[in-house]
Amino acid sequence: MADQHTYCVFFHPQALDVLAEAITPYLTDGPHGKFIQCNEIDTGGSFCEMRIVGTATDGKPTEVELMVPTGMIRLVISTTAAEIDFGFG
Repeated sequence: MADQHTYCVFFHPQALDVLAEAITPYLTDGPHGKFIQCNEIDTGGSFCEMRIVGTATDGKPTEVELMVPTGMIRLVISTTAAEIDFGFG
């Protein structure tokens, strides 16, 4: 069984200025700056594709795919969940 990864994507300060309000709803504030937390990431092209899974304001599950130029990204951190809750008793 593969571990579930979470990715934290940090941007250059100038990129956050350029993206402005368009990226604000997806940012998380952390002790080391603002970042996007995503479930999948693809950095293989000129755009970095990030998949975010969450909950909409009405409580329904939602999935968003963001694509930004790779040059805007400063750092990507991958974390692994050691235990995954599948709902078994």
